[in-house]
Parts: sequence; structure tokens; C-alpha cells
Amino acid sequence: MANDSAESISREVVSCMQCRLCETRRNAVPGEGSWSAKVMFIGEAPGEQEDHQGRPFVGAAGRLLTELLQSIGLRREEVFITNTVKCRPPNNRPPRKDELAACRGFLERQLKLVHPRAVCPLGNSAIRVLLDSNESVTELHGVPFEKDGITYFPMYHPAAALYTFALRKVMEEDFRKLRVVLDSLG
Repeated sequence: MANDSAESISREVVSCMQCRLCETRRNAVPGEGSWSAKVMFIGEAPGEQEDHQGRPFVGAAGRLLTELLQSIGLRREEVFITNTVKCRPPNNRPPRKDELAACRGFLERQLKLVHPRAVCPLGNSAIRVLLDSNESVTELHGVPFEKDGITYFPMYHPAAALYTFALRKVMEEDFRKLRVVLDSLG
């Protein structure tokens, strides 16, 4: 869109009815943060707390993400945080292909408008959508690579560390690596 803006994308997300997820949502979750962020974090889908508040990553996984950001000197307000789909799937099931397709345009417009130097897909769903890859986060996490002029830095979804405590240390190390990558990007 020629005159795309943060406000227009957010308005369209909130009023979207392109897939079945609009039927059960309380609030769509467009994303938040700096629209001129150097780094963008993209998760799978809003959860229950996100659906209540209309904001991404505000539950337990969001608190961990905020803590990990702070550990490398970043504030939530400095990054952009969103999901591959903008509405909560029932019972937190993974988004279906048609739901991902319905939201893909919003995500692409957000990427174009934010124009981050680095994009962090959080978990397998985001990796599949953003990188068109069937490789898992276990194979790809913590290793930066460039695609279409953007540095991608796949990471585990913070929710994974809530269920598998050993992943917390892995995520902390990946965030330290991300800091080095961001510093190298200027």
C-alpha cells in the first residue's frame, strides 16, 4: 500500500474478518513497539492474556521476553513485537494454513513499514512462515543468516522455556548472541 501507516495496519487488523479466528477472538493483536525498530520479534499467535488485552506477549512468555530483552540492554518500546496471526486460535492450537495466509499480508506490511535490520522468528511456526523452511528451531536457533537484505536470527519461543526449564539457559545465550549481531549491524 502506497500510504501505509502503523495506524492503518492496526485498524485493519482490529476489524479483520478474513478467517474463522475473528469469530472467537476478544481482541485482535496487531503488534506493538517502535515502528522504526532495529529488531522485530515475531511469535506464533496471541494467547489468552494477549486476547484479553489486545497486546502481544503480555502473559508469562511475554514477561520472560521482556526480561531477556532487558538482559541485553533493550526495552520493549525499542523493538517491534508481533505474531504470525493476529487473533488467538481456540484453545491455543497452532494456526492453520488458511489462518496464516489470511494474516500474511499484515505481517508483510509490518515488516516493510518497520524495516528492521534483524528479524527474530520465535519458534517453529514463525520460522515456517518467515523463512519458508521446514527446519526446526532446534536446528536453526542462535545462528544469524541473511535473506532478502534482512538478517534473520531464529530463536526459541519464550513459552518453550516456561515448559522446559533447560531452554532458559539456551535462550539467554541466544539473546547474548543477538546483542552481538545487533551491534555488528550498526
